[in-house]
Amino acid sequence: MTQNLNDLDLSVNLDKKMYKKKLKVLQYEMLNAQQFLLNNKIGLILVFEGMDAAGKGGAIKRLIERVDPRGYVVHPISAPQPHELRYNYLQRFWRKLPQHGQIAIFDRSWYGRVLVERIEGFATNEEWSRAYEEMNNFEKILTAGDYIVIKFWLQVSDEEQLKRFKEREQDPYKSWKLTDEDWRNREKTPLYVEAANEMFEKTDKKNAPWVLIPGDDKKYARVQVLQETLAHIEREAKKRGLHLTNVLDKAHLEDAESSSLELLEEKPKKQKVK
Repeated sequence: MTQNLNDLDLSVNLDKKMYKKKLKVLQYEMLNAQQFLLNNKIGLILVFEGMDAAGKGGAIKRLIERVDPRGYVVHPISAPQPHELRYNYLQRFWRKLPQHGQIAIFDRSWYGRVLVERIEGFATNEEWSRAYEEMNNFEKILTAGDYIVIKFWLQVSDEEQLKRFKEREQDPYKSWKLTDEDWRNREKTPLYVEAANEMFEKTDKKNAPWVLIPGDDKKYARVQVLQETLAHIEREAKKRGLHLTNVLDKAHLEDAESSSLELLEEKPKKQKVK
């Protein structure tokens, strides 16, 4: 079944106490998974796309907060530099792939071709239309080898996005996050939703799935990203005949009896209608 942003329930939320409990367990398991990937020489590629102020940065921060900093790199992707325009658009992403056993996180990605470049007219209809197959082939090459690929879309409602924009405007520690382009993009939200839904339809594959995350509640979104990442790593490990074993001593972790898959099965709460 094709995923669609219009079907996403943005009312789900997580209370602070449960958030802290889950985060502690999941971050430990992410550290364990990192060591597992290193020992088995498997690269992990995580793609983050979504609406402005949907919480991508916060989710990435919690994902890597407890792992070995020597084993990952975060690539913030913006418009290509003039010298990069002399190459195929995928060339700059090939150059950023992680070593086997390492983790690469893309904050925005090659999917800009069928999102911002499509909407802003930076790519022709022919260029972005054929890009779906090009990106599928790109990811198929990676996952046929020693890479695991998972792609996240974080979605936020118009009301919550506006609230966060205004908060950023008033916060000197966050005002740098807000640009005139962000305000302009709000007017194009329907176009981005349309483009994203077509993107899911054409590039959501078993080898490199899209995971849609409701982002109105930041705590829920952060935990969900960690849970989905761990679940996908475990599935991919089994496909390779491997078992995601504990490579660390967890005797010191009081709450480690709850696995990520058990937590994933817990039903989130829905926000009360005021």
